[in-house]
Amino acid sequence: MLSKNQIKLIKSLSQKKGRQQNGSFIVEGIKGISEFLKSDYNLKNLYTTKPIFEAPQDLISEISEVDLKKISALKNPNTALAIFEIPEQIKSQDNGLIVALDDVRDPGNLGTIIRLCDWYGIKDLVCSLNTVDCYNTKVVQATMGSLTRVNVQYVDLQDYLESNKAEVFGTFMNGENIYTATLPEQGIIILGNEANGISDAIEAKVNRKITIPQFGTIKETESLNVANATAILLSEFSRRTIEK
Repeated sequence: MLSKNQIKLIKSLSQKKGRQQNGSFIVEGIKGISEFLKSDYNLKNLYTTKPIFEAPQDLISEISEVDLKKISALKNPNTALAIFEIPEQIKSQDNGLIVALDDVRDPGNLGTIIRLCDWYGIKDLVCSLNTVDCYNTKVVQATMGSLTRVNVQYVDLQDYLESNKAEVFGTFMNGENIYTATLPEQGIIILGNEANGISDAIEAKVNRKITIPQFGTIKETESLNVANATAILLSEFSRRTIEK
């Protein structure tokens, strides 16, 4: 049975302040936990209703479904909850194709973008300091384990772009058509905030503005969801690389 202090600690990890203070984050469900156990992330504790995980036994606690519901952030908890250590941030390699996010706030969007980076082989995702925390419980859940294979780095994005020599692409409504533009194998693709797009300060660092054209006849949709836009952009950049 979980103690009140254990429950309090685990629930505190749902908040960024709690994660920073404890240097830990939560992973829920069999699929996500299994992915993290196979990775270089360090397990601190694993609470499960079934003895199905391969991990050091002193870190595993078998609990009841009632206790799992007390510590889970999900409406329908899935078998287990694990606590992993937040690793030290690793600097991006600054080669190949890099995705950069300017103030993306929605956890679901960030989680999906991390999965897309994993799918298209993007090793580095660079985030502005105001972008949602990648160890947010909802972000981790949305990545479905892809967080273990994508290096997420938080930086002063303006300083990062100033010190990087790569070509910088920004997504705008009035840019070059992504389907007809010449696209390189290396560079930085910037995607902006859900409501406001790319900020003026970051726009000033963009070398090339690109756009995903609308094909509908009415054309009243203001913009694409940032995760959807990421999928289209990475697909097109990847397709060009294959064709070369």
